[in-house]
Amino acid sequence: MKQFLILFLIFSQFSFSQTDAKLYEIIESISSNRIEKDIKTLANFGTRNTFSDTISDKRGIGAARRWIKSEFDKISKECNNCLEVSYQKDFVTTNDGERVPKDTWIVNVVAIQKGTKYPNRYVIMSGDIDSRNSDTMDYTGDAPGANDNASGMAGTIEAARVLSKYKFENSIIYLGLSGEEQGLFGGKGFAEFAKKNNFEIIGVFNNDMIGNIEGVDGVIDNRTFRIFSEPTNITDTEKEQKNRRFYGGEVDGVSRQLARYIHKTVSTYMPEMNPMMVYRLDRFGRGGHHRPFNDLGYAAIRIMEAHENYNRQHQNLRTENGIKYGDVIEGVNFDYANKLTAVNAICLAALAQAPESPKNVLIGGIVEPNTKLKWEKSNDNDIIGYKIYWRLTTSPQWENSRFVGNVDFYELKGIVIDNYFFGVAAVYKNGHESLITFPKDIIRSTFKRN
Repeated sequence: MKQFLILFLIFSQFSFSQTDAKLYEIIESISSNRIEKDIKTLANFGTRNTFSDTISDKRGIGAARRWIKSEFDKISKECNNCLEVSYQKDFVTTNDGERVPKDTWIVNVVAIQKGTKYPNRYVIMSGDIDSRNSDTMDYTGDAPGANDNASGMAGTIEAARVLSKYKFENSIIYLGLSGEEQGLFGGKGFAEFAKKNNFEIIGVFNNDMIGNIEGVDGVIDNRTFRIFSEPTNITDTEKEQKNRRFYGGEVDGVSRQLARYIHKTVSTYMPEMNPMMVYRLDRFGRGGHHRPFNDLGYAAIRIMEAHENYNRQHQNLRTENGIKYGDVIEGVNFDYANKLTAVNAICLAALAQAPESPKNVLIGGIVEPNTKLKWEKSNDNDIIGYKIYWRLTTSPQWENSRFVGNVDFYELKGIVIDNYFFGVAAVYKNGHESLITFPKDIIRSTFKRN
């Protein structure tokens, strides 16, 4: 019996260390041509300003969102109605912000691919529908928004085309958000909708500008991309905030764990890419549609190009001193948009077939030679066990790990708690791991091992 258990553990460790061939298939299935076609379609609506025409079938945000919904409907039809496609909307007035010139509906387009096992557990990919020119209050002038953010929206549609051909345990939401340029209204509305309906959100991938490779600084780079993530959870309690002073966790919030997960997955399956983790909510002093999800305590990050070209962002179409301004098709690299769409797709797929993160993770080992970790075991029979991670306190990535079996307590002998940070992930029998949970409290002296 003892030999059987040893062989089982060895086989288990080997099996979940292997890569998933399905993720390579997904990478190969992403189409630059389809992404190019969709970006051109969106840009050709002239403007997608949140307050632009909603009646025309050829111009304005109304035409754009109806076209996006029709694309999701087509995808659903091809996968035997595997997507639940709908609109989600909220009403805003001129009292809601300085960038609201008139009362209007903020309309999001939602396509949900229900999970086979946990339909109420969601991983989300979003792109912004709306665009703007130099004056965000100008809702009649041209604002093609080819890169910002037809690229992110086209990537989201393409991910739906590819991933809808597979089945996953958890649900995936492909989301077109409106009102980003006026105050993140679409993200705020959907995040609150998710909260109200008790969605269990695993993570949110906000894609905003994934098609430009030529930076205003002269750098041309078609491999590097940025992952923005907040260091801690804004919803942490006062006790949890105080604990960080003594126990650590200043860079270990749920969004930062999501960013690390993406970095690790991309490094494994797309080693030609260069994921660049940025330890900040967003670009300096700026924001994106992942923020409203962060505000409600959800893990959410922003994926975008590494080198922006400000001549093509939020600009009226014009030429001055030989410089062309405006967010037009010529500024989009479709192969790069393909790569970042693939980045999203494989991470969505991995999390959509991963277990729930361990709950109630506790840590102990003060003035001891060993570190102890305890967590709440899941009743999910597909979980093969748990994996403990640890890293030096100055390291941006998890450096060390140990699979410890299907237990709820483990003692790392010879690993001193003072020198490292620790976390725990659950491991499925298919080899996929959950996001890592950072301990929120310590094991009290009254704890007794089960």
